[in-house]
Amino acid sequence: MERTLSIIKPDGVKKNVIGEVIKRFETNGLRPVAMKMLHLTKKEAGGFYAVHKERPFFNDLTDFMSSGPCLVMALEGKNAIAKNRELMGATNPADADAGTIRADFADSIDNNVVHGSDAPETAAFEIGYFFNALEIADRV
Repeated sequence: MERTLSIIKPDGVKKNVIGEVIKRFETNGLRPVAMKMLHLTKKEAGGFYAVHKERPFFNDLTDFMSSGPCLVMALEGKNAIAKNRELMGATNPADADAGTIRADFADSIDNNVVHGSDAPETAAFEIGYFFNALEIADRV
């Protein structure tokens, strides 16, 4: 079993696709073990995306991620990181395979509805950024 972080970004929350996104995770073997709705401050978004601090898109990204509420989830399942990324689709929805979350719901490379961890080390940091041990339920 592996864990990954998933975020339904402010544009996904605004579009009311939370239930559909979670349904896609659950029907594909990813189970939420922690979940909360947050409205990140720009500083909190900056801390989460600190790895991108020197990138030209950092300011726009943190503005976007602090523009409205988002839903953060720790997901668990076999090969959870790869499965989540497969379900999300390519970052640019124009390149995303049909039937993926981004192909179905995203408007652009910037407003692409979801975030998912890209590696085990990233997942550990990201889950720890939003959840403490008491907030993560072990599922049977």
